[in-house]
Amino acid sequence: MNYLAHLLLAQPNADSYFGNLLGDFRKGVQVRDFDLAVRRGLHNHQVVDKFTDTHQEVMEAKSYFHKTRRRFAPVALDMYFDHLLIKHWHRFSGLSFERFCHDSYARLQQRMHLMPPLMQQRVGHMISHHWFAEYAKEQGITDAITNVAKRIRFKNTFHYIVDDIAKHHAQLEIHFLRFFPELQGYVNKHGPENTAL
Repeated sequence: MNYLAHLLLAQPNADSYFGNLLGDFRKGVQVRDFDLAVRRGLHNHQVVDKFTDTHQEVMEAKSYFHKTRRRFAPVALDMYFDHLLIKHWHRFSGLSFERFCHDSYARLQQRMHLMPPLMQQRVGHMISHHWFAEYAKEQGITDAITNVAKRIRFKNTFHYIVDDIAKHHAQLEIHFLRFFPELQGYVNKHGPENTAL
């Protein structure tokens, strides 16, 4: 899952938020140097990713992407699922989306000084440009996917994946609405941060 979903599935505190996003930036990081709450957040991130990658609804959703771009499908789905999460926010959170964004940015800023440089840069950009508000828009997701394509260091057709999404958005939404409640339920019951409470 992408950043928004990982934060929604975290505990509502700065250490958990840091740990749950650290999963995408841990290369070269000495995880043992962080507090237990951060490490549990990182473990939660890994549990979410494993559950997501092996879920039948997600695997079926990947099949809608053109075979020449299917290697990029997991990244595109992560981003598009964040868009769908916002669209159906009221189903999955008791907080308003605006309040959640405000609290999330504040918690991440509290741990900015502990983040690896790339994470600092990415999270700082996320906050200053209010990525989550952009993810709420179809054009915002298109722009985000285009930006990811630009960061890939080899020649690719990743930016065309927006065509696959546009063509199959209704089917992808159905798969998301079947999948995400199961992910949320699994993390609430079996997630390392919840079982440690």
